[in-house]
Amino acid sequence: MFRKFKADRIFNGDNFAPPHSVLITTAAGEIIDLLPEAVAGTDIEVLQGTLCPGFVNVHCHIELSHMLNKIPMHTGLVDFVKGVMQKRAATTQQKGEAMAAAEKQLRESGTVAIGDICNTPDSIPLKRNSQLYWKNFIEITGFADAVAKKRMVDMQPVKSAFEESGLPATFVPHAPYSVSKTLLGEIDAVTKNEIISIHNQETGAENELFRSGTGAFIQFYHEMGIDISHFIPAGKSSFCSWLPFFNHQQTIIAVHNTFTSLQDIQGLTAAQKEKIFFCICPNANLFIENTLPPIEMFLSENMQLVIGTDSLASNHTLNMYEEIKTLQKYFPGIEEEYILRWATSGGASALGLSDQLGSFEKKKFPGLVILHNGESKRVI
Repeated sequence: MFRKFKADRIFNGDNFAPPHSVLITTAAGEIIDLLPEAVAGTDIEVLQGTLCPGFVNVHCHIELSHMLNKIPMHTGLVDFVKGVMQKRAATTQQKGEAMAAAEKQLRESGTVAIGDICNTPDSIPLKRNSQLYWKNFIEITGFADAVAKKRMVDMQPVKSAFEESGLPATFVPHAPYSVSKTLLGEIDAVTKNEIISIHNQETGAENELFRSGTGAFIQFYHEMGIDISHFIPAGKSSFCSWLPFFNHQQTIIAVHNTFTSLQDIQGLTAAQKEKIFFCICPNANLFIENTLPPIEMFLSENMQLVIGTDSLASNHTLNMYEEIKTLQKYFPGIEEEYILRWATSGGASALGLSDQLGSFEKKKFPGLVILHNGESKRVI
């Protein structure tokens, strides 16, 4: 049985289809064709708004869903990180119920796949039965070189728990300010040709740390009792400090990039540009630092952009359309096609899912979402 859809506009994952186009799918959502209404036949479902492929949320922390409204806005990243560490505790039931509600919101608002940061196995029961695709990034921290191997060993049971549940999982570093050079090397060695994620330049203090060994993170380490006597500032930005450690053809998703500079970007080789995606989480950036990444700069340099929601600790919703609307509000000069591409086909490429998701190409199962009156709703 086929279903036929006509909408005010159809975005196919790359651009807007010609007016009066009709999308034909199976009942299960497999794409059969996108063709002119004149040859589409009868029984066409007419939708108001823009029809597009399901969203791909490249950066999320579903296991922090119980932290909604627990941390105030505009604290800055260092105090936000402290807040997460201090207020993260909850019962298994509280965490499970919050994750279930968040997953429902993701699904109903049109998300079909998520790149999810995991520090614990808490989300496994949810993901076992989820209708969504989850790419699980098992995040490792450890700023002291001496603990690098132990941190890898300590996180192996978490990774194994996901894999034994049939859920794909990959080790990834948390952020430049929380992962030592030795630990970066350990992660590089076990992620050959894999997709990895790292929080990048989310605050100006991160660059200050790597350029001069000063700034807000020094006080943070002192308060946390973290020995940084081994740390020697590289004299360059954090991005330029951590990127050279990954030498095994990894696809890298750099997340946030709020304080990434033109100099950082222009230092990339052509090969590096092909393997790196810059994930922007605008609502989280406004929530924490009250600033936004230099998106026009990324566009002018032809960087690969994708979108994430971050967590409910740093956002009021996991609805990807809210991220799209924020980008349209603050960057009105950017064409809508670009932003929708980042949320669909771009995200699918970043997570290695282009053969299944992201566009209305024949034989794919990308999901369908309708955008109308400021809301997004899953169709299939």
